[in-house]
Amino acid sequence: MKIDIHTHIMPEKMPNWVKKFGYGEFIHLEHRNCRACMMKGDTLFREVEDNCFLPQVRLKEMDETDVTIQVLSTIPVLFNYWAKPADSLETSRFFNDHIGETVSGEPSRFIGLGTVPMQDVDLALREMERCMGELQLPGLEIGTNINGKNLSDPQFLPFFEAAEKLGCSLFIHPWEMMGESDMQSYWLPWLVGMPAETTRAICSIIFGGILEKFPKLRIAFAHGGGSFPYTLGRIEHGYAVRPDLVQIDNTVNPRDYLGKFWVDSLVHDEKAFSFLRESMTDDKICLGSDYPFPLGEHRPGELIERLNLDKEPAEKLLYKNAYDWLGLTK
Repeated sequence: MKIDIHTHIMPEKMPNWVKKFGYGEFIHLEHRNCRACMMKGDTLFREVEDNCFLPQVRLKEMDETDVTIQVLSTIPVLFNYWAKPADSLETSRFFNDHIGETVSGEPSRFIGLGTVPMQDVDLALREMERCMGELQLPGLEIGTNINGKNLSDPQFLPFFEAAEKLGCSLFIHPWEMMGESDMQSYWLPWLVGMPAETTRAICSIIFGGILEKFPKLRIAFAHGGGSFPYTLGRIEHGYAVRPDLVQIDNTVNPRDYLGKFWVDSLVHDEKAFSFLRESMTDDKICLGSDYPFPLGEHRPGELIERLNLDKEPAEKLLYKNAYDWLGLTK
């Protein structure tokens, strides 16, 4: 059995919100000459395959790669945190309704995560409650920063408080990578910026004391936790030698938080994965592939399966930890 916690989906048909709202770079999808084009206004952003929006194609590819269940989340470029809050709420509801419908069509194969307008916490809470209640989604996907603000910013405390209270699992995915405009060549925002951006989010959660205030939060980070596991020594050293700069809001050693959050398995390298297992333990790593995009693991779980693990750790990594993070029973 395999549960892939890191997969992205979008609707096949989307409104042209640029025309409706009269501003911005909202994404819509245009189908041109057998190609599906994600458009920012009139500008091509990315071509996507039909596995990005057709459930029947996903199911076929899941069967071909022995994936039992996909956890569906929106593509981060669709967060729309930069938009007017009411407009972002409208787009969030549209994507959440689509994910809810996709799950209800194949409830044994799909689990859904919602998206919310994080730039307005009151609206985000309202949509979180709708996702958890009306749509029966067990959690949300959010970005690593909100319009440049770290997740430790006090304005987001009510969001984390509500997520803990409702039992809402959180999947934190990099987007709007810091320094992105300075490294446009060589796909560096995706290769370098994303791991650093995820580390920024983990450190913000830790140093901001979020897990001290809300210890029952269930948070998972994409891409194996980014560069965090491999730079933790430096982070811990900074915590020790410059408490005046680091221990402002939380005096707990960052290493003590290993085992208190989850990461996915997407690191692409056996040695890196072995180190990740040593750092995080086999209880806090979930299979995640970034399906259906090129930077993902094209056969989900292949890295785990190549290790020829004993049954117990293999089952944890392939599906049991996903249930724990999502707060679900089999």
